[in-house]
Amino acid sequence: MSTSIKPPTSFWIIAILALLWNFMGVYQYYLGNFELESLREAVSPEEFSIMESLPSWYGIVFAVAVFSGVLACIILLARKKLAVPLFGISLLTVLFIEIYWLMGTGIMEAAGYTAAIMPLVVIAVSIFMYFYSKGAAKNGWIS
Repeated sequence: MSTSIKPPTSFWIIAILALLWNFMGVYQYYLGNFELESLREAVSPEEFSIMESLPSWYGIVFAVAVFSGVLACIILLARKKLAVPLFGISLLTVLFIEIYWLMGTGIMEAAGYTAAIMPLVVIAVSIFMYFYSKGAAKNGWIS
């Protein structure tokens, strides 16, 4: 079944920007799981210690968050409704890892309140993309 309603130009811009955003998440996943030493000089010793001590499940959930987000963006660009549940999975896992990062690691004590900025931006973008994809489905831009 093909989609008969042509999405606006903003749909394509948002989908492409979201894909680029999620690629940045993949890069962060790569750094945090395979190139952690490269971050040593970019953060304080306390922050690096927190990063080093993250449990293994954190990396797994992080992977689910970023790779389901990338896949959701690709499927959104293909104009398929499967993007909606994939953005939902990404949102749930983002909420889990970011709330854990902020409340379960001591990062706020180590880095101060500025440590909350990026996690909150990530949560906001994830919420936006989930509801945007639902709206795209409702408007008939994806099928």
